[in-house]
Amino acid sequence: MARPRNNPGDLADLPTELRPDRPKGDQIREILETLTRSLTVGTVLPSERVLAERFGVARMTVRQEVDRVVAEGLAARRPGGGTFVAEPRPSRMLASSFSQDMVNRGITPGARVLEHRVGAADDVLARELEEPLGTPVLHLVRLRTADGEPMAIERTALSLRRYPGLDEIDLESNSLYGVLAERFGVALGMVSASIVAAPPEGDDAELLEIPPTTPCLIITSAPRTASGDVIEFGRSTYRSDRYDITVAYRAT
Repeated sequence: MARPRNNPGDLADLPTELRPDRPKGDQIREILETLTRSLTVGTVLPSERVLAERFGVARMTVRQEVDRVVAEGLAARRPGGGTFVAEPRPSRMLASSFSQDMVNRGITPGARVLEHRVGAADDVLARELEEPLGTPVLHLVRLRTADGEPMAIERTALSLRRYPGLDEIDLESNSLYGVLAERFGVALGMVSASIVAAPPEGDDAELLEIPPTTPCLIITSAPRTASGDVIEFGRSTYRSDRYDITVAYRAT
């Protein structure tokens, strides 16, 4: 797709100066956020030099605010091509499956199985799954995609005593939670999760097609059924530059 070039007309609808009673950086960030929401995806934003000259601020100040808008996923950089309006980031509601969240947003979910093996639950895993020591467990690692773009690496373990035959199902072509609902009558209940920001580990950066220094969302969770049984125990890595996590809860 052809990208428009920067020119003075890019700023025609923006203020000609900044207010003296507010931090300049905050105002520049708001201007950039307004631009990313009003322009079409792929449109090149005014350069740091153009913005710095227009508003009479240091280029470093502009660069810091551009970095923040990029980190928020509203804009993206192309080496040698400037900064442009990014596609909206998919968002995941923790109390739902990846596939269902993507479908709800008109995005095609995908999965590539990286590991699929059966083992016995050790002390730690037996405790997390609330199953007896030595229970057969399916260890599943999948690369999750949205419209073909890598979004996450999901690592999970599920009890085969609770879900017999799950290891025989193609979980590359089928939604895990779809199978659990249809075959085992699983209804997702409470989700308890720990979310931390950290760089990707091992080969995750290459699989996710991101630089190894890109922060990711590391989510450790043990969702339960509506009746209170642990469904799975997982630790997954999500791209924070292209993905949002939404948490919903009810105050009691």
